[in-house]
Amino acid sequence: MAREQLQVLNALDAAKTQWYHFTAIVIAGMGFFTDAYDLFCISLVTKLLGRIYYHVDGAAKPGTLPPNISAAVNGVAFCGTLSGQLFFGWLGDKLGRKKVYGMTLMLMVICSIASGLSFGKTPNGVMATLCFFRFWLGFGIGGDYPLSATIMSEYANKKTRGAFIAAVFAMQGFGILAGGIFALIVATSFMAKFDAPPYAVDPLGSTVPQADYVWRIILMVGALPAALTYYWRLKMPETARYTALVAKNAKQAASDMSKVLQVDLEAEPAKVEQLTQEPANTFGLFSQQFLRRHGVHLLGTTSTWFLLDIAFYSQNLFQKDIFSAIGWIPKANTMNAIEEVYRIARAQTLIALCSTVPGYWFTVALIDKVGRFAIQLMGFFFMTVFMFALAIPYDHWTHPGNHIGFVVLYSFTFFFANFGPNATTFVVPAEIFPARLRSTCHGISAACGKLGAMVGAFGFLYLAQNQDKAKADAGYPAGIGVKNSLIVLGFVNLLGMLFTFLVPESKGKSLEEMSGENERDGEEVAVEAPTGVYHHRTVPAV
Repeated sequence: MAREQLQVLNALDAAKTQWYHFTAIVIAGMGFFTDAYDLFCISLVTKLLGRIYYHVDGAAKPGTLPPNISAAVNGVAFCGTLSGQLFFGWLGDKLGRKKVYGMTLMLMVICSIASGLSFGKTPNGVMATLCFFRFWLGFGIGGDYPLSATIMSEYANKKTRGAFIAAVFAMQGFGILAGGIFALIVATSFMAKFDAPPYAVDPLGSTVPQADYVWRIILMVGALPAALTYYWRLKMPETARYTALVAKNAKQAASDMSKVLQVDLEAEPAKVEQLTQEPANTFGLFSQQFLRRHGVHLLGTTSTWFLLDIAFYSQNLFQKDIFSAIGWIPKANTMNAIEEVYRIARAQTLIALCSTVPGYWFTVALIDKVGRFAIQLMGFFFMTVFMFALAIPYDHWTHPGNHIGFVVLYSFTFFFANFGPNATTFVVPAEIFPARLRSTCHGISAACGKLGAMVGAFGFLYLAQNQDKAKADAGYPAGIGVKNSLIVLGFVNLLGMLFTFLVPESKGKSLEEMSGENERDGEEVAVEAPTGVYHHRTVPAV
């Protein structure tokens, strides 16, 4: 039988949806809005960077970033994010969620502005400065993953916790959308003010000197939403679960939550002391007890996020081909530099509006009704189906007149990524681990996801090159082709389905039920697996 829950935690679990829930969603969600804007806006301006800094006189096509520079500019933020997820995830459990939360946001604000101020005497110098600041931008973004998820899970009630955490993550969709819309506004303004001929007519004149301001403005504006929420982050009290279960300050936890919930709560210091002294609540990450109780769960959360992000971030493989085929982005030499930014932003905005954003909010609406497991399994299943539907008849989709069908299947693939594992892999690690290790374990899971993102974005960029080296993109070796790459991605999604069975269902249960923190020492702890099977584990006796 479980130990009686602390009154302050019981009050949080049973609380009706209140104004403070929505305040927490907005404060945490604006961090994710900024994260998405900063991570994805670089793809809107990479073509422009190539035209400005790598123009070759007499070339038939506009300048492009060399493959190694392109990989660095696009990928360095991922490296920073992975590092930040591990570091700030660990720090969030050591110092507290609130103390670290402000640090990550300030880092994002400073580095967003600094990215737009990148300087250098040579093109490579400018790119090196940009990469330096984007690494540290990613470092701050990385910290936002475990901290936002953990704070939201620890503030939420049992009934709607999944929807609240998913709503924080869903702000990512609005961040991507905002990036596209803002790039459209900037590009339209500059096109109206600085008219320029297409590259084919005047290669040098097609890139006006003022185009250098376009990418800088787009990158720097990412600091604005983060700066606007900085004050509110500092005003948020520390979560009661950290204060009571990790910092062991019962009085402070009760005082903070009394103000938040507007009810009188008893401090219960003796109960907190007794609870936190149990051996079941003292084992560390690298202990046998953790391995026995949560090892399979951590394998489940890390593997599914890793596999999901391989598929999710591989979308750049065929985006340019799709957009060109359906006429959204004409050939580069038929446009001037700023028009190209406009066209790319328009295409990305339409994809976000029709596919990305709706998928997130379907998850928010249904996650507490059908459960995390069902949504994740369904998402991976449909991603597998649609990837194979794109891959097996790939030659059919390349013929004129069949491109619309390809776009529809492509959109459904990423709709079910967002109404599926892209959201649930973020939610579940914030619910199933003990409070003292929750932020760390979420950071480890998220870092594995970013590792998958690097494989998807860059490994497949090389892998998807034409099998004939002469037809591969300039600077790239021969690969296995887009068709074979899509088949591989289909099997990656299939693996994701299988590893989903390692992740427990947390719908309707308290965080302490899932982590076993309320169990008396030496008791049998039954954790329900999603399949209805119970895994019995004994909490170690004294």
